[in-house]
Amino acid sequence: MGDVGARFRAAYGAPPGHLLLLAGSFAVTGWVALRLAGEPAVGRMLLWFVGAVIAHDFVLFPIYGLADRAARRVLGSRAVPASGPAPLNHVRVPALASGLLFLVYLPGILRLGRPTYLAASGQDQRPFLTRWLLATAALFLASALGYVLRRWWAQRR
Repeated sequence: MGDVGARFRAAYGAPPGHLLLLAGSFAVTGWVALRLAGEPAVGRMLLWFVGAVIAHDFVLFPIYGLADRAARRVLGSRAVPASGPAPLNHVRVPALASGLLFLVYLPGILRLGRPTYLAASGQDQRPFLTRWLLATAALFLASALGYVLRRWWAQRR
């Protein structure tokens, strides 16, 4: 069995689980596409999706690519040390999570659609910015604590 798995990996370029996961992803995507095909707003959804792809690939990716390159330049060889935890990853993960939270709650943070939100929920949008900042601080604090613990553990060994 090991020989077959090694031959498959050599021919495909990844373990069999990768192909299985990819096939499952395509199946779910196809099911969603079939469900959306009958929707009257499918054109607007497709336009939004294409716009999101373009915005990510031509605006956001170059920005965070440059930010990552700058962080690597500042950290130098400490960005990816030969032993112990990489500090750059302890900045990347909370930054990504904070950025995703910002994108999801952007209308609330910027207080867009204030009358509609108030009518629908009976609540004000003022706490959104404070809560996002607190969540961002908690993410970076947890990541820093994780880095310190991982570094301490690596030094003990």
